Parts: sequence; structure tokens; C-alpha cells
Amino acid sequence: MANSSIGGDGGSGPAETPAVAREAVLSVLASPGPTRGIALVLHGGKSQSRKPVEARHLSPVRMVPFARHLHRAGRKHGLAVWSLRNSVRGWNGADMSPLQDARWALTQIQEQHPGVPVFLVGHSMGGLTAVCAADHPSVEAVVALAPWLRPDTPVSAVADRKVLIVHGTTDRWTSPSASLLFARRASAEAASMQYVALRGAGHFMLRKTRLWQTLTTGFVMKAFAESTGAQIALPTDFHRLLPEAAVQVTL
Repeated sequence: MANSSIGGDGGSGPAETPAVAREAVLSVLASPGPTRGIALVLHGGKSQSRKPVEARHLSPVRMVPFARHLHRAGRKHGLAVWSLRNSVRGWNGADMSPLQDARWALTQIQEQHPGVPVFLVGHSMGGLTAVCAADHPSVEAVVALAPWLRPDTPVSAVADRKVLIVHGTTDRWTSPSASLLFARRASAEAASMQYVALRGAGHFMLRKTRLWQTLTTGFVMKAFAESTGAQIALPTDFHRLLPEAAVQVTL
């Protein structure tokens, strides 16, 4: 990918000075009763950066409405929503810094809520992180929004996982065609694979925001219900937007 920003907090700019190391941060929207499942929300970032992620940065801020939307839908059923703020802003090549943070977060979830199913939701670089972290034994489903996927992104991590990929057709930061190619490659491995193209939508999910959120929350709640047996009435428009048998949908 040519841009140094993935998920969009600015261009490449001047060379960075060394940053003070900072740990990843987890924020939790708890369920009022026993926690029966957890959605882990992952934000975007840059291809290369060792600078720490601040709460004010657009990438984590962009995912706050998604976390709240999920929590409103699932809290009474026992779904908690955890949001991860990465330690640094970049993927950083072989270091895969956000993946290390995500694996740490999954360990925290497993220690605090052993045996509870986890549903990953990631945007841009966070979508790539979600796909790569899906091999954790607690993960049951993945929602990747405008993910930064490449021809060499391995499909093995999503084996036996339910996967939804949503990508805007006018995205200029990450590749819709690469996402569709990944969906096709991974379809034989995944428990289920669905790809939704949002016509005219770009990378930052500013157009058709309601569709992005409805698809995300509906898919997570459906997977949560299937995993836990919770009796959840999904919105009628979710079934219309994402038919059960459809692999590729354009909205």
C-alpha cells in the first residue's frame, strides 16, 4: 500500500523522532449482568510508526460509535464491548505491533472471562489485525471494515470462523478488490464468509454510516446468539441487507 497512513491520521510527513514506549490500553463497556460474550474493537493506524496512540487520534475515535452501537444492542443479553487502543500507531512490518497488542488483549479477556466467546471488529489496519488474530481459540467471528488486506495475507487464521468483510467501492486508502480476493481465497477455510460492497462509500465510513453500523452489530449479535443460545430479535433490515445464503452483496 502506497500511503503510510492506514485508517487515516495523516500523511507520511517528516521522519519520526523516537517516541517514549507506551502500553496498549483497554476500555470496557460492561454488561449489567454476567458476561456471556465480548466484542473486541480494533482501530486503524499507519503502516510505519513507533509513536504512541493517543485517545484523541482519529483512528480510535472513529470506532467509538461502533462500540457504543454494539453495547446498546447486546448489553442486556450479556455482551460486553472492549475497545483496544494500540501501544503504537504503526503496523511496523514484521513486528506487526497491533497484532501483538490484540493478542495481549485476548489474553486479558481469557483470564478475566474464561470460556467466553469473542467477536473481533476492526477497521482498516484493525481489520487486518482482526483477521490475523482470529486464530485465538476464544474468537468465533470477525467483522473487517475496509480492511488493509493484501494478496499475501494468510487465510489460515480465519479457519472455522464466521467472517464478514465490508468495503466501500470508492475506498482509496485500502483496496476493495484485495478484500474481495481475500474473501474468495478464505471462503473454503472459514465457517462462513460474506463480503458486502457499499456502493459510493469511502474508507472512513462517513457515507452510509448507518449501514456500516447495522451490518457490524447485526453480524456480531447473530454470531453471539448462535454461540450462547441467547434469544435475540435481529433488526428486520439486517436480514434484508445480508441474506443468509449470499456470499457477495452490493448495497
